Amino acid sequence: MQVTETRKRTRRGTQRVTMTDVAAAADVSPSTVSLFLRRPESVSRHLAERIARVIDEMGYVPNLVAGSLAAARSRTVGVILPSILNSFFAETYNTLQGMFQAAHYQTLLGVSEFSPEEEESLIRAFLAWSPAAMVVTGFHHTERTRSMLASCGVPVVEMWDMPGHPGEAVGISVGFSHFEVGRMQTSHLYDQGSRKVAYIGAAASQDLRVRSRTDGYEAEVMRRGLHDPIDFTVPDAATTEVGRWLIDEILTRHPDIDGVVCSNDALALGVLFEVTRRDLRVPDDLAVVGFGDLPFSNSCPPPLTTVRPPQREIGRLSATQILAALDGVRVTQKHHNLDCELVIRGSTRPVAKR
Repeated sequence: MQVTETRKRTRRGTQRVTMTDVAAAADVSPSTVSLFLRRPESVSRHLAERIARVIDEMGYVPNLVAGSLAAARSRTVGVILPSILNSFFAETYNTLQGMFQAAHYQTLLGVSEFSPEEEESLIRAFLAWSPAAMVVTGFHHTERTRSMLASCGVPVVEMWDMPGHPGEAVGISVGFSHFEVGRMQTSHLYDQGSRKVAYIGAAASQDLRVRSRTDGYEAEVMRRGLHDPIDFTVPDAATTEVGRWLIDEILTRHPDIDGVVCSNDALALGVLFEVTRRDLRVPDDLAVVGFGDLPFSNSCPPPLTTVRPPQREIGRLSATQILAALDGVRVTQKHHNLDCELVIRGSTRPVAKR
Protein backbone atom coordinates (compact mmCIF):
# COMPACT_ATOMS: atom_id res chain seq x y z
CA MET A 1 0.00 0.00 0.00
CA GLN A 2 1.34 3.41 -0.93
CA VAL A 3 1.35 5.95 1.86
CA THR A 4 1.27 9.61 0.93
CA GLU A 5 2.88 11.86 3.55
CA THR A 6 1.14 15.18 4.01
CA ARG A 7 3.35 17.88 5.44
CA LYS A 8 2.17 21.11 6.92
CA ARG A 9 3.61 23.98 4.96
CA THR A 10 6.04 26.02 7.01
CA ARG A 11 6.38 29.77 7.04
CA ARG A 12 9.22 31.22 5.00
CA GLY A 13 12.30 32.51 6.77
CA THR A 14 11.35 36.07 5.94
CA GLN A 15 8.17 35.74 8.03
CA ARG A 16 6.03 37.74 5.62
CA VAL A 17 2.40 37.84 6.72
CA THR A 18 0.48 35.52 4.38
CA MET A 19 -3.12 35.20 3.30
CA THR A 20 -3.31 32.06 5.46
CA ASP A 21 -2.25 34.09 8.51
CA VAL A 22 -4.99 36.64 7.81
CA ALA A 23 -7.57 33.89 7.34
CA ALA A 24 -6.62 32.25 10.64
CA ALA A 25 -6.77 35.55 12.54
CA ALA A 26 -10.13 36.45 10.98
CA ASP A 27 -11.49 32.90 11.53
CA VAL A 28 -12.35 32.45 7.83
CA SER A 29 -10.95 30.34 5.01
CA PRO A 30 -8.07 31.56 2.78
CA SER A 31 -10.46 31.41 -0.18
CA THR A 32 -12.76 33.88 1.59
CA VAL A 33 -9.84 36.28 2.10
CA SER A 34 -8.88 35.86 -1.55
CA LEU A 35 -12.44 36.59 -2.64
CA PHE A 36 -12.54 39.69 -0.42
CA LEU A 37 -9.32 41.01 -1.99
CA ARG A 38 -10.56 40.37 -5.54
CA ARG A 39 -14.26 41.17 -5.17
CA PRO A 40 -15.08 42.63 -1.74
CA GLU A 41 -18.72 43.12 -2.70
CA SER A 42 -19.07 39.33 -2.92
CA VAL A 43 -18.33 38.88 0.80
CA SER A 44 -20.92 39.57 3.48
CA ARG A 45 -20.59 42.93 5.21
CA HIS A 46 -19.88 41.28 8.56
CA LEU A 47 -17.03 39.15 7.20
CA ALA A 48 -15.68 42.00 5.06
CA GLU A 49 -15.36 44.29 8.08
CA ARG A 50 -13.64 41.55 10.09
CA ILE A 51 -11.17 40.71 7.31
CA ALA A 52 -10.41 44.40 6.65
CA ARG A 53 -9.72 44.98 10.34
CA VAL A 54 -7.32 42.03 10.53
CA ILE A 55 -5.51 43.15 7.35
CA ASP A 56 -4.93 46.60 8.87
CA GLU A 57 -3.82 45.17 12.22
CA MET A 58 -1.39 42.68 10.66
CA GLY A 59 -0.09 44.99 7.94
CA TYR A 60 -0.84 42.39 5.29
CA VAL A 61 -0.14 43.31 1.66
CA PRO A 62 -1.23 40.91 -1.13
CA ASN A 63 1.65 39.63 -3.25
CA LEU A 64 0.87 40.49 -6.86
CA VAL A 65 4.02 38.83 -8.19
CA ALA A 66 4.16 35.52 -6.44
CA GLY A 67 0.76 34.05 -7.17
CA SER A 68 1.00 30.44 -6.17
CA LEU A 69 4.77 30.72 -5.60
CA ALA A 70 4.69 32.09 -2.08
CA ALA A 71 8.44 32.44 -1.82
CA ALA A 72 8.85 34.64 -4.87
CA ARG A 73 10.89 37.84 -4.59
CA SER A 74 11.60 40.37 -7.29
CA ARG A 75 15.04 41.93 -7.71
CA THR A 76 13.73 45.40 -7.01
CA VAL A 77 14.29 47.68 -4.04
CA GLY A 78 11.59 50.22 -3.20
CA VAL A 79 12.93 53.68 -2.30
CA ILE A 80 10.66 56.47 -1.03
CA LEU A 81 11.96 60.04 -0.78
CA PRO A 82 10.05 63.06 0.56
CA SER A 83 11.21 65.19 -2.39
CA ILE A 84 13.45 65.07 -5.46
CA LEU A 85 13.83 68.85 -5.56
CA ASN A 86 16.46 68.85 -2.81
CA SER A 87 19.80 67.89 -4.31
CA PHE A 88 20.98 66.09 -1.18
CA PHE A 89 18.15 63.55 -1.45
CA ALA A 90 19.08 63.15 -5.13
CA GLU A 91 22.71 62.46 -4.19
CA THR A 92 21.61 59.77 -1.75
CA TYR A 93 19.34 58.16 -4.35
CA ASN A 94 22.04 58.20 -7.03
CA THR A 95 24.41 56.40 -4.65
CA LEU A 96 21.75 53.84 -3.73
CA GLN A 97 20.84 53.22 -7.35
CA GLY A 98 24.45 52.77 -8.43
CA MET A 99 25.23 50.22 -5.72
CA PHE A 100 22.01 48.25 -6.23
CA GLN A 101 22.48 48.22 -9.99
CA ALA A 102 26.00 46.86 -9.56
CA ALA A 103 24.50 44.03 -7.49
CA HIS A 104 21.84 43.38 -10.19
CA TYR A 105 18.94 44.98 -8.30
CA GLN A 106 16.76 47.73 -9.73
CA THR A 107 15.28 50.59 -7.72
CA LEU A 108 11.64 51.62 -7.73
CA LEU A 109 11.36 55.30 -6.71
CA GLY A 110 8.38 56.98 -5.05
CA VAL A 111 8.06 60.59 -3.84
CA SER A 112 5.82 61.28 -0.85
CA GLU A 113 5.95 65.12 -0.91
CA PHE A 114 6.41 64.98 2.89
CA SER A 115 2.94 63.40 3.29
CA PRO A 116 2.72 60.37 5.64
CA GLU A 117 -0.54 59.39 3.93
CA GLU A 118 1.06 59.46 0.48
CA GLU A 119 3.99 57.47 1.86
CA GLU A 120 1.53 54.86 3.16
CA SER A 121 -0.09 54.60 -0.27
CA LEU A 122 3.29 54.21 -1.98
CA ILE A 123 4.49 51.55 0.46
CA ARG A 124 1.29 49.56 0.05
CA ALA A 125 1.71 49.68 -3.74
CA PHE A 126 5.40 48.80 -3.63
CA LEU A 127 4.99 45.88 -1.22
CA ALA A 128 2.27 44.42 -3.42
CA TRP A 129 4.99 43.76 -6.02
CA SER A 130 7.12 41.85 -3.52
CA PRO A 131 10.34 43.91 -3.45
CA ALA A 132 13.57 42.50 -2.10
CA ALA A 133 13.93 45.42 0.35
CA MET A 134 12.53 48.85 1.25
CA VAL A 135 14.27 52.17 1.90
CA VAL A 136 12.24 55.01 3.40
CA THR A 137 13.11 58.47 4.72
CA GLY A 138 12.81 59.25 8.43
CA PHE A 139 10.45 57.87 11.08
CA HIS A 140 7.34 59.99 10.58
CA HIS A 141 4.99 57.21 9.42
CA THR A 142 1.33 56.42 9.86
CA GLU A 143 0.55 53.46 12.13
CA ARG A 144 -0.49 51.42 9.09
CA THR A 145 2.84 52.16 7.42
CA ARG A 146 4.73 51.05 10.53
CA SER A 147 2.67 47.86 10.61
CA MET A 148 3.33 47.12 6.92
CA LEU A 149 7.06 47.76 7.23
CA ALA A 150 7.34 45.69 10.41
CA SER A 151 5.56 42.69 8.89
CA CYS A 152 6.73 42.78 5.27
CA GLY A 153 9.49 40.24 5.83
CA VAL A 154 12.20 42.09 3.86
CA PRO A 155 15.09 44.32 4.99
CA VAL A 156 13.94 47.86 5.81
CA VAL A 157 16.20 50.90 6.15
CA GLU A 158 14.98 54.26 7.46
CA MET A 159 17.48 56.93 6.44
CA TRP A 160 18.33 60.60 6.96
CA ASP A 161 17.52 60.61 10.68
CA MET A 162 18.34 59.00 14.01
CA PRO A 163 15.70 57.55 16.38
CA GLY A 164 15.05 59.70 19.42
CA HIS A 165 13.74 56.88 21.61
CA PRO A 166 13.62 53.07 21.65
CA GLY A 167 11.03 51.64 19.27
CA GLU A 168 10.90 54.68 16.99
CA ALA A 169 12.80 52.90 14.22
CA VAL A 170 11.09 49.99 12.45
CA GLY A 171 14.26 48.59 10.89
CA ILE A 172 17.86 49.65 10.33
CA SER A 173 18.47 53.40 10.61
CA VAL A 174 21.20 55.29 8.75
CA GLY A 175 21.45 59.05 9.25
CA PHE A 176 22.33 61.76 11.73
CA SER A 177 20.80 63.83 14.52
CA HIS A 178 19.00 66.90 13.18
CA PHE A 179 18.79 68.18 16.75
CA GLU A 180 22.59 68.21 16.92
CA VAL A 181 22.74 69.98 13.55
CA GLY A 182 20.61 72.81 14.99
CA ARG A 183 22.93 73.02 17.99
CA MET A 184 26.01 73.02 15.74
CA GLN A 185 24.68 75.88 13.59
CA THR A 186 23.73 78.00 16.59
CA SER A 187 26.91 77.29 18.54
CA HIS A 188 29.03 78.40 15.59
CA LEU A 189 27.25 81.77 15.38
CA TYR A 190 27.86 82.44 19.07
CA ASP A 191 31.47 81.25 18.85
CA GLN A 192 32.20 83.58 15.91
CA GLY A 193 30.88 86.60 17.81
CA SER A 194 27.08 86.85 17.49
CA ARG A 195 25.18 87.73 20.66
CA LYS A 196 21.54 87.63 19.53
CA VAL A 197 20.75 84.75 17.18
CA ALA A 198 17.42 84.06 15.45
CA TYR A 199 16.16 81.01 13.54
CA ILE A 200 14.05 80.72 10.39
CA GLY A 201 12.53 77.48 9.09
CA ALA A 202 10.12 76.40 6.36
CA ALA A 203 8.04 73.26 5.70
CA ALA A 204 8.16 72.76 9.47
CA SER A 205 4.75 71.08 9.72
CA GLN A 206 5.53 68.58 6.96
CA ASP A 207 9.20 67.83 7.63
CA LEU A 208 9.76 66.92 11.28
CA ARG A 209 13.52 67.05 10.70
CA VAL A 210 13.14 70.85 10.44
CA ARG A 211 11.39 70.78 13.80
CA SER A 212 14.29 68.81 15.28
CA ARG A 213 16.82 71.37 14.03
CA THR A 214 14.65 74.13 15.52
CA ASP A 215 14.70 72.28 18.86
CA GLY A 216 18.50 72.09 18.65
CA TYR A 217 18.66 75.86 18.08
CA GLU A 218 16.40 76.53 21.06
CA ALA A 219 18.41 74.22 23.31
CA GLU A 220 21.69 75.99 22.46
CA VAL A 221 20.12 79.44 22.96
CA MET A 222 18.89 78.42 26.40
CA ARG A 223 22.26 76.92 27.27
CA ARG A 224 24.06 80.15 26.38
CA GLY A 225 21.53 82.24 28.31
CA LEU A 226 22.05 85.50 26.39
CA HIS A 227 18.44 85.91 25.18
CA ASP A 228 15.21 84.03 24.62
CA PRO A 229 14.81 81.95 21.44
CA ILE A 230 13.62 83.90 18.38
CA ASP A 231 12.37 81.34 15.90
CA PHE A 232 10.07 81.95 12.95
CA THR A 233 8.88 78.81 11.16
CA VAL A 234 6.22 78.52 8.47
CA PRO A 235 4.53 75.62 6.62
CA ASP A 236 5.49 77.05 3.23
CA ALA A 237 8.06 75.34 1.03
CA ALA A 238 11.66 76.34 1.71
CA THR A 239 12.39 78.79 -1.10
CA THR A 240 14.57 81.84 -1.54
CA GLU A 241 11.51 84.10 -1.55
CA VAL A 242 10.29 82.62 1.75
CA GLY A 243 13.76 83.27 3.20
CA ARG A 244 13.55 86.95 2.19
CA TRP A 245 10.11 87.27 3.73
CA LEU A 246 11.07 85.58 7.02
CA ILE A 247 14.22 87.63 7.62
CA ASP A 248 12.27 90.80 6.78
CA GLU A 249 9.73 89.86 9.48
CA ILE A 250 12.45 89.14 12.04
CA LEU A 251 14.46 92.30 11.33
CA THR A 252 11.28 94.38 11.60
CA ARG A 253 10.52 92.94 15.05
CA HIS A 254 14.09 92.36 16.26
CA PRO A 255 16.37 94.85 14.48
CA ASP A 256 19.22 94.11 16.91
CA ILE A 257 19.80 90.47 15.92
CA ASP A 258 23.33 89.82 14.65
CA GLY A 259 23.05 86.18 13.58
CA VAL A 260 20.49 83.92 11.90
CA VAL A 261 20.27 80.14 11.61
CA CYS A 262 18.42 78.93 8.49
CA SER A 263 16.78 75.53 8.17
CA ASN A 264 18.30 75.13 4.70
CA ASP A 265 20.48 76.91 2.17
CA ALA A 266 17.59 78.11 -0.02
CA LEU A 267 16.26 80.17 2.89
CA ALA A 268 19.77 81.41 3.63
CA LEU A 269 20.15 82.64 0.05
CA GLY A 270 16.95 84.64 0.48
CA VAL A 271 18.40 86.11 3.69
CA LEU A 272 21.52 87.23 1.81
CA PHE A 273 19.38 88.91 -0.87
CA GLU A 274 17.27 90.79 1.70
CA VAL A 275 20.27 91.84 3.78
CA THR A 276 21.92 93.25 0.64
CA ARG A 277 18.73 95.16 -0.17
CA ARG A 278 18.85 96.70 3.32
CA ASP A 279 22.52 97.70 2.90
CA LEU A 280 23.56 95.48 5.81
CA ARG A 281 26.96 93.78 5.79
CA VAL A 282 27.45 90.02 6.06
CA PRO A 283 28.90 88.86 8.39
CA ASP A 284 29.70 92.16 10.16
CA ASP A 285 26.07 93.20 10.73
CA LEU A 286 24.43 89.79 10.36
CA ALA A 287 26.12 86.39 10.30
CA VAL A 288 24.25 83.66 8.36
CA VAL A 289 24.49 79.86 8.49
CA GLY A 290 22.50 77.37 6.40
CA PHE A 291 22.06 73.62 6.03
CA GLY A 292 22.55 71.37 3.03
CA ASP A 293 25.61 72.74 1.20
CA LEU A 294 23.60 73.05 -2.01
CA PRO A 295 25.42 73.64 -5.34
CA PHE A 296 25.08 77.45 -5.17
CA SER A 297 26.28 77.74 -1.56
CA ASN A 298 29.95 78.20 -2.43
CA SER A 299 29.32 80.79 -5.15
CA CYS A 300 26.70 83.17 -3.71
CA PRO A 301 27.88 86.59 -2.44
CA PRO A 302 29.32 86.03 0.12
CA PRO A 303 29.89 82.25 0.04
CA LEU A 304 27.55 80.63 2.53
CA THR A 305 28.62 78.96 5.76
CA THR A 306 26.55 75.80 6.03
CA VAL A 307 26.32 72.29 7.45
CA ARG A 308 27.07 69.58 4.91
CA PRO A 309 25.07 66.36 5.50
CA PRO A 310 26.67 63.01 4.57
CA GLN A 311 24.26 62.37 1.69
CA ARG A 312 26.49 59.99 -0.27
CA GLU A 313 27.56 58.07 2.85
CA ILE A 314 23.90 57.64 3.81
CA GLY A 315 23.22 56.07 0.42
CA ARG A 316 26.36 53.92 0.51
CA LEU A 317 25.78 52.59 4.01
CA SER A 318 22.03 52.01 3.44
CA ALA A 319 22.76 49.96 0.32
CA THR A 320 25.57 48.07 2.06
CA GLN A 321 23.31 47.08 4.96
CA ILE A 322 20.53 45.91 2.65
CA LEU A 323 22.81 43.92 0.35
CA ALA A 324 24.43 42.25 3.36
CA ALA A 325 21.01 41.27 4.74
CA LEU A 326 19.95 39.90 1.35
CA ASP A 327 23.13 37.79 1.30
CA GLY A 328 22.14 36.29 4.65
CA VAL A 329 24.59 38.27 6.77
CA ARG A 330 23.28 38.91 10.27
CA VAL A 331 23.07 42.67 10.92
CA THR A 332 24.51 43.35 14.37
CA GLN A 333 24.38 47.18 14.40
CA LYS A 334 20.91 48.57 13.73
CA HIS A 335 21.56 52.30 14.09
CA HIS A 336 24.29 54.14 12.19
CA ASN A 337 24.78 57.72 13.40
CA LEU A 338 26.90 59.63 10.88
CA ASP A 339 28.70 62.97 11.26
CA CYS A 340 27.80 66.23 9.53
CA GLU A 341 30.46 68.79 8.58
CA LEU A 342 30.36 72.51 9.37
CA VAL A 343 31.70 74.27 6.27
CA ILE A 344 32.84 77.78 7.25
CA ARG A 345 32.76 80.35 4.45
CA GLY A 346 32.30 84.09 4.07
CA SER A 347 28.84 84.52 5.65
CA THR A 348 30.31 84.04 9.15
CA ARG A 349 33.54 85.09 10.77
CA PRO A 350 36.36 82.61 11.44
CA VAL A 351 36.39 81.19 14.96
CA ALA A 352 39.60 81.72 16.89
CA LYS A 353 41.30 78.49 17.88
CA ARG A 354 41.18 77.86 21.60
